[in-house]
Amino acid sequence: MTKRLIPLLALGAALSLQPAMAQDAEALFKSKPCAACHNVDMKMVGPALKEVAAKYAGSEGAVELLAGHIKNGTQGNWGAMPMPPNPVTDEEAKILAEWVLSLQ
Repeated sequence: MTKRLIPLLALGAALSLQPAMAQDAEALFKSKPCAACHNVDMKMVGPALKEVAAKYAGSEGAVELLAGHIKNGTQGNWGAMPMPPNPVTDEEAKILAEWVLSLQ
């Protein structure tokens, strides 16, 4: 019985942390310049984050790719308007990329 109980408790704990992690990622998003050009649901200067999530859904390496775009900037993926580099750490870029991909 305890062999089954411990994994179930661990799974329950992990699932309960997901909403908190999403809130932390959203707060991080709002604390960075990202929100000046992006919105979750609608296109602004840049694409809606849900559009980004849909474009990269199921793509291998999507977290690393988006984290690189967030940190280093990019141009040409969504039109002529460049996305400048953002003042984020590698870890923050990864958190933001994972959050964006969860917005499907």
